[in-house]
Amino acid sequence: SGLALAVALAVALPSMALENGLALTPPMGWLAWERFRCNVDCRADPRNCISEMLFFEMADRLAEDGWRDLGYKYINIDDCWSAKQRNAAGQLVPDPERFPRGIKALADYVHARGLKLGIYGDLGTLKKRGYPGTTLDHVEQDAQTFAEWGVDMLKLDGCYSSGEEQAEGYPEMARALNATGRPIVYSCSWPAYQGGLPPKVNYTILAEVCNLWRNYDDIQDSWDSVLSILDWFSANQDVLQPAAGPGHWNDPDMLIIGNFGLSYEQSRSQMALWTVMAAPLLMSTDLRTISPSAKEILQNRLMIQINQDPLGIQGRRIVKEKSHIEVFLRPLSQAASALVFFSRRTDMPFVYTTSLAKLHFPENTAYEVQDVYSGKIISGLKAEDSFSVVINPSGVVMWYLCPLALPAQPWHIVRQQALGEGFRPVLL
Repeated sequence: SGLALAVALAVALPSMALENGLALTPPMGWLAWERFRCNVDCRADPRNCISEMLFFEMADRLAEDGWRDLGYKYINIDDCWSAKQRNAAGQLVPDPERFPRGIKALADYVHARGLKLGIYGDLGTLKKRGYPGTTLDHVEQDAQTFAEWGVDMLKLDGCYSSGEEQAEGYPEMARALNATGRPIVYSCSWPAYQGGLPPKVNYTILAEVCNLWRNYDDIQDSWDSVLSILDWFSANQDVLQPAAGPGHWNDPDMLIIGNFGLSYEQSRSQMALWTVMAAPLLMSTDLRTISPSAKEILQNRLMIQINQDPLGIQGRRIVKEKSHIEVFLRPLSQAASALVFFSRRTDMPFVYTTSLAKLHFPENTAYEVQDVYSGKIISGLKAEDSFSVVINPSGVVMWYLCPLALPAQPWHIVRQQALGEGFRPVLL
């Protein structure tokens, strides 16, 4: 029956592609889950519990501390916001003690500060912790409720639902959100519940249903967790990388920079690697107490410009050395590229020597190179010139490269070709 449903979906889908015009670059903002989880004890811990106060305060920080102006626009509620039962009309309602003014008032507050509000739902009988889920008969009603509240993004999880229910419910919610007439970015956890890979996951269908999707495990506040996500994305990049693009993104999960589990070098690495993967930049940290060094990493303007590149091509790992150095490449608009040199070493800073030619850059081209973190510029680096970078343990060096002159023959390469086997930087 699952197969029959998948076939029926594949036939029905092209007519209902998610053409909502949203998330043309990866969404940026703040998400409660990793840092604040399901802390609902507002009597013992009023400052850190999931309540309207937390979101009012984070909205103030996003608006006043420079985040919004750099593109961090979404403030996203995750699980544990609702009352334990629907109301008499069958609608979801927020917990009356923790959200006494209701979600509409919170959305108004967020919108007044030039920000957007995200909310969380779960396809199935229950959410993770006994909160009401969205069963198939409630999909339209819940979409309508979120739209009436002024919600701008929905993250829909898939706990307590079968593969068949997901195959029906995720596309159904896309239709229902579009039918409200309100622009709502749609974040799905669908592939994560199906193991993230074909044949169970059809990325062509997914891109027609969702704006972004979680493919893999939840991130935890540790370097091991960051590495496990990176490893999975790199190992499966041939499948994942072509699926991403304007309006439809792979989501490796939140940025944990500013919390407890990452060193300074590891924080710089997560930011660079998520950027090169064209990942949504959804911070999950306490913006009221964030350190200046974490803030500086997250507010790096050139980094954000690269992440938000309008071409929307996801980068790939192109080199994996025995020395535990890895190189990632992301092609950007106007013939630019981003390179990340990443060290998995745990001993000491490593001197890595290579050339752009060895990294498959076109020959007879010279580049202006800017170091994304230090700001230093190398002008006139030719593809055949040998160079060295010093990479700290579990750290990165990230470069932004622009050709100094475009070749006489512009490289009008179709995007698909760029994603094929001989992956090279493209000049468009």
